[in-house]
Amino acid sequence: MDAAPAIVTSQETATTVEARPLVYRTRLPVRIWHWTNAITIFVMLMSGATIFNAHPRLYWGKYGATFETPWLEIGRQGQQGFLRLGSLQIDTTGFLGWTEHSTKAFPPLVTIPNYYSLAEGRQWHFFFAWVLVASITLFVIYALFSRHLSRDLALTREERKLSHIWHDIKEHARLRFPTGEAAKAYNPLQKLAYLGVIFVLIPLVVLTGMTMSPTLNAAFPWLLDIFGGVSPPVRYISFVQQVSWPLSSSIFSWSCSQGPSTNCARSSLAGIDCPPSGGQSHDDHHAASRARGRRWPAARRLRQDHHIANGAQGADIG
Repeated sequence: MDAAPAIVTSQETATTVEARPLVYRTRLPVRIWHWTNAITIFVMLMSGATIFNAHPRLYWGKYGATFETPWLEIGRQGQQGFLRLGSLQIDTTGFLGWTEHSTKAFPPLVTIPNYYSLAEGRQWHFFFAWVLVASITLFVIYALFSRHLSRDLALTREERKLSHIWHDIKEHARLRFPTGEAAKAYNPLQKLAYLGVIFVLIPLVVLTGMTMSPTLNAAFPWLLDIFGGVSPPVRYISFVQQVSWPLSSSIFSWSCSQGPSTNCARSSLAGIDCPPSGGQSHDDHHAASRARGRRWPAARRLRQDHHIANGAQGADIG
């Protein structure tokens, strides 16, 4: 006989909510910075695609704006679009290189403006580049004076150990995320990603953009020396950054949806979150997961001993 379905009453629901209180996770200035960056990067990606359409090839070394030896090229042959990576050519008809409405590398659907205009694309791109500079400058000032940097983002002595970081990488790969008290704070991988964006990725975006500006690299010639003394590597680095932004955002969104907490959108919009239940701190979670990892080899040894014992018994019976 099948069991009757469980009925959840409002009182039980209230008890569950009380057991998982809301946490004010993301402060207003941080949320404003996040969404400003999201809009800014979105516009810069699309306007950057317009700029790339002017010469849809990438070079490395001392090759300049010529048709010689590109390592990446997006183009068309008649009505067939292609993406060429070295000697490998991939058919991209209808997506890149050639569509029903465009013969450019990137179609109007993913460019700003939605028609080819290098001058307007550069205006959009560099205006929002300065928005990015202003936002990161204001955010770093806020993070320093509010102690957001030292309190929430700085790694502890234990978290800086390579063994600790490697263990967290393995836990994330297995989709095992912190719960309880540990889920209320940034874990080491989140801190490293956060700091990498603030102090590496965004400054690199700004510097490569400045280097590709004829006016700015004339005023600051040392920019070219930083990136190899020639401009093609700068275009390559900038293009890789353009690809990495949506890719990393997609991975983060996917991992967020796979984790025990489904309130990432609410946290980024309203600043509040309901962390998954559990009473472990981050250190307790780390110690428990390491202990869980140590139990696997022991379990394997028990199974091996069991098989050996069974094999020996079978030999005696035979």
